[in-house]
Amino acid sequence: MIKFTKLFITFLLALTAFRVSAQSTATTSTTSSPYSQFGIGTLDQMALPQTIGMGGLGAAINNFSGYFNLNPVNPASYGSLRLTVIDIGIYGSTTNLSQTGQPSQSNGNFRVNHVAFAFPVSKKSALSFGLQPYSSMGYNYTTTKKNFGTGNVIDTNSVNYLYSGQGDLTKAYIGYGFGIGKHLLLGANASYIFGNLHQYSSTEIPNLFGTVDSRVEDSYAIGGGSYDIGAQYTIDFTDTKHLILGYSATLSSNLNSQHTNIVSQYTYDNSGNENVASDTLSETKDPKAKLRLPYIGRYGVTFVSDNKFLIGAEYSQGNWSQLNIPGVTGQDYQNSKTYNLGGQFTPDANALSNYWATVDYRLGVIYNQSYVDVQTGNSNTNITNKAITIGFGFPLRPGYNSYYKINFAAEIGTQGTLANGLVKENYVNFHLSFALNDKWFTKYKLD
Repeated sequence: MIKFTKLFITFLLALTAFRVSAQSTATTSTTSSPYSQFGIGTLDQMALPQTIGMGGLGAAINNFSGYFNLNPVNPASYGSLRLTVIDIGIYGSTTNLSQTGQPSQSNGNFRVNHVAFAFPVSKKSALSFGLQPYSSMGYNYTTTKKNFGTGNVIDTNSVNYLYSGQGDLTKAYIGYGFGIGKHLLLGANASYIFGNLHQYSSTEIPNLFGTVDSRVEDSYAIGGGSYDIGAQYTIDFTDTKHLILGYSATLSSNLNSQHTNIVSQYTYDNSGNENVASDTLSETKDPKAKLRLPYIGRYGVTFVSDNKFLIGAEYSQGNWSQLNIPGVTGQDYQNSKTYNLGGQFTPDANALSNYWATVDYRLGVIYNQSYVDVQTGNSNTNITNKAITIGFGFPLRPGYNSYYKINFAAEIGTQGTLANGLVKENYVNFHLSFALNDKWFTKYKLD
């Protein structure tokens, strides 16, 4: 067991370093959504696969199925941990984009998603730290206007306008949760959000010999502190049946942001490959400024029957109308709302002869009214996201004082709309994690 633990920790640290390195040097993105061009990109869930399968619940979740689960959504949940927990996961997605009058497009993404660790400090408290994605930007589309974009029939050449973006923000956190009495848990996370976002806008005249194309690049280097707080209160109906009330919040914070604008010119060779930029017309680096992230509140309730089932509901709201990104103009944001409903059922957690009776079966739904508000003509269209989630928790053969589980979750959903010339996304997201419960830092007494 000691050899396995050392190997696992080494693997964990290597993946952590890999994610930080990949995030800071990436030239591709981990999302493919045209709506990620707005704001700071597409927001990632803080929930881990074991609760994503239940519709992304988190505010009123701590332990269920007799297993200690790490739940960064509400740091108060750390206070219920009695064993060391290690959780590491990967993420994959496939997306189909459709737009009226245009051919559909399909793409996929894959990444190391999270690494998280927690261990008890006392009988009623625990410390947790880890690395999670915060947001992702990734899009690429082209619009074409005839007659040099002027509408004058004398000008016969078309102009292509190319728009693309890429980048990620990552969240590194450390948190502490503790219990007061038998029913109340409190906790907090301190986080550092960091990363780079890049957006490109190019103008090309493909059929006119001798023309030089141009590109505008806007880059944002972002980094700063963020804080989460949480509370959970348990009402016991019997020794095995409980109602949990939960609240967690991400407090409003200011991150450092530095905007760089580069205007360059480029050409293509005879094979259609882009040459190195022939000229940089201007490069401007603005002074560091503050990017304001909003307050996000989450409110949840779950009913738990120990080692049998759990069902819960959750509501969250983010004040994204307060989002302020230095160097970005002409974008409006609205407050977000998310509704989560889900649950889990375990037929017989203690079954010895029927493995499938010990598996956790999870189901849920998510409805999200995002902060993205797209201007279409004289009106705005809010982008909504709807998904059904399924999940499974597969227990592995336990060791001495150690327990292992593989958690799988899938989100099957749709985002956006075909109305007003917008894009509709049909997607399937996959989440897979390996979770370890183990008893560490034990003092053995010798007679």
